[in-house]
Amino acid sequence: MHKAIIGRKIGMTQAYSERGEVLPVTVVESTYCVVVQKKTLEIDGYSALKLGFSEKKMSKLNKPMQGYFKKYNVVPCAYLKEFRVEKAEDYQEGQEVTVDIFDAGDFVDVTGASKGKGFAGVVKRWGFRGGPGGHGSNFHRAPGSIGQSATPARVFKGRKMPGRFGGRRVTVQNIQVVEVKTDENLILLKGAIPGGRNGIVTIRSSVKKRES
Repeated sequence: MHKAIIGRKIGMTQAYSERGEVLPVTVVESTYCVVVQKKTLEIDGYSALKLGFSEKKMSKLNKPMQGYFKKYNVVPCAYLKEFRVEKAEDYQEGQEVTVDIFDAGDFVDVTGASKGKGFAGVVKRWGFRGGPGGHGSNFHRAPGSIGQSATPARVFKGRKMPGRFGGRRVTVQNIQVVEVKTDENLILLKGAIPGGRNGIVTIRSSVKKRES
């Protein structure tokens, strides 16, 4: 069974393992995550759930979205995300999804938007070493040669060059769930996850087996 939930990144802290080891953990809060729509094989051709996260006033939505939430009789949500599941029939519209679907020791994949860092050069964006530091070199943080001369007389696609850095969708796989605090709606994940504080992330069951 595929498990998934939408949450908000609170920040990072430390936790202790059963052996007394100090673990860096990321805290994710999921206070209101609800099934807005379910899609079935008979009607839609595939089985999936559309989850909503974070309540939003009906007056803040446009008319099409107001009609969408009224159709399924669900409290409006600020964020929507669709997840594939094996049997969507096991769920109902309006059913709340809580953090207790995960257990300590589970492995999950976390998706979020990485921190945007604006336009960056090759040293910051790709880790280029750069040129000599002496004043007379006139070559410090420039990218250097990017292609050939007469043949083929163009720059190949995918060349590492200056450009927009960060602010993109990133998925980190095989993150271990350290602890689930049901009473506080918190999930503690081992290590770092994409995005800054208050960033919206999706957590779902890992699609790959963790190598031992």
